[in-house]
Amino acid sequence: MRSAPPLTPARLLAAVLVALVATTLVGWALVTLEAARSGVRIEHGVLASGVPFTVFRPVAEGATDRRPTVVLAHGFAGSQQLMHPGALALARAGMIALTFDFPGHGRHGRPLPGSLREHDALLASLLGALEQAAAHARALPFADGRIAVLGHSMASDLVLRHALAHPDTVATVGVSLVYGGASGQAPANLLAIYGSLEPDALQAFARRLIAGEADPASVRPGTTYGRFEDGSARRLVLARGAEHIGVLYSPEALREARDWLAAAFAARPMPAPGQPAAGIDASDASVGSRAGTAPEPETVVHPRADPTRAAPDPVLPPYGLPLLVLLAALVALGWPLAIAARVVLTPTAGRRRFFDEQARSTFADSARSARSRRLWWVAALAPALITPLLLKVGPSGFVPVLVADHLLLHFLVYGLLAFAGLLMLVRGGHLPRPAVAPVPARVLIVAAALIAYATLACGLAIDRYGFNLAPADGRGALIAAMGIATMAWFLSEAWLATAPCAPRAAGVATRAAFLLSLALSVALDFRGLFFLLIILPAILALFLVQGLLARWATQATGRAWIGALGGAIAFAWAVAVTFPAVRA
Repeated sequence: MRSAPPLTPARLLAAVLVALVATTLVGWALVTLEAARSGVRIEHGVLASGVPFTVFRPVAEGATDRRPTVVLAHGFAGSQQLMHPGALALARAGMIALTFDFPGHGRHGRPLPGSLREHDALLASLLGALEQAAAHARALPFADGRIAVLGHSMASDLVLRHALAHPDTVATVGVSLVYGGASGQAPANLLAIYGSLEPDALQAFARRLIAGEADPASVRPGTTYGRFEDGSARRLVLARGAEHIGVLYSPEALREARDWLAAAFAARPMPAPGQPAAGIDASDASVGSRAGTAPEPETVVHPRADPTRAAPDPVLPPYGLPLLVLLAALVALGWPLAIAARVVLTPTAGRRRFFDEQARSTFADSARSARSRRLWWVAALAPALITPLLLKVGPSGFVPVLVADHLLLHFLVYGLLAFAGLLMLVRGGHLPRPAVAPVPARVLIVAAALIAYATLACGLAIDRYGFNLAPADGRGALIAAMGIATMAWFLSEAWLATAPCAPRAAGVATRAAFLLSLALSVALDFRGLFFLLIILPAILALFLVQGLLARWATQATGRAWIGALGGAIAFAWAVAVTFPAVRA
């Protein structure tokens, strides 16, 4: 890592301009995201069973204004905030939407039973929560008795099972659809949505359900098969440019789901007061039932209007882009804040990183430099190979959060092995001893402010507009334990990245090695750790963001441990809060 650039007038002016632009973008994003809630009444609550839920509905014109209801279910390791863009789009189109947290997820305080290998117990717990949420949605005083379900990823399987068990379900939407049902039967009026960037293999689930006994390859994306009136309507949609999480924010995906549900409700008349909604006979909802033939396409107009009355097309509020802009602008604001911190701390920031400048120059100019560089690569890469092998035979299941026990040990063991390698370099004379000096009080104050900004600014925005970051009951101790483990790795990584013998882009190399180490762990135990493979992109994004903030904090304070501390807190909090909790 190079020394911090000098604070020239041009650099100070650039910092001011970045601050102004970033602040403007933050303001625009917040106004846009809050405008998406206009015209929608949002009510939070908790069911007697402990399931947290949120109801979204149009601002009613009168006390007797009753509307159809859609229950939206999040995926594995998600939370109901992920489903809020869809809920807002449906509420603005005249429907009632209900989101909720599954056990072990979000703000739900009750853990899931068992582990990933105890499939039946997990399935029963998840289906039970969906059943409770749907029952509450049906009983809402402003609901008209018609109900549909929408689920993402893991929950797409759950909503399909629920719809098959409840024939009165008007329509089902599976986003990133995966279906583990043995019967392979499709529920009434099925819409399957995938991001175009998701693996093609995932589409096989939807193609088989839509095709019935016909060839799944005959199913054409963007074509509607069957009819809403008898429940046989089917459709496959590929949202352009979206992946597994981004599909939840895709305007195309949101529009397709909204229009599909509006059309399904429009084809089913509202029942008279006191009368239940009529069910659909599953035998009438089959398509492609003739062996070897493709399902016949049916031209269906998707009404973009309130399904209960004629109304102009409701505007689909932007959500994904403003959220991305908000997070990017908040991260960008970290740079001018770090520049301001450097201005304040210039007299006290004499020591840089782990080593003073004299030690750095001595070792950099030494004849041992080439050998030290080779040994640095050994110290940086050896833990990436050794850690997965050690953890393959190590303990598991001792942390009441799925897969978190492996991540906790991975950070801890990897960090300790890296520390051992660094100490061997010191003893061999290839690395100077770290500089130890008292830390002035104002450096500590500024460091605390920078860490608080890095963790809270993005954290509060993500919790409101992205996914849950508030710890449920019992997760405080896990955050502390995970913090110790992550601190071991982040401190060793900072030492490696700032060593005099470190190559250019050392920080990129050390973090890439950690990601490859996680991938190797997944390869050694795919069944138990496959979820880590799914979240590797999220870990990469967190590495990129935290890496920038840590670099700026190090340049501002002259101490790499400050950036390492911020990264450890961010990772520990995110893992401990978002991974599903299980009963020990």
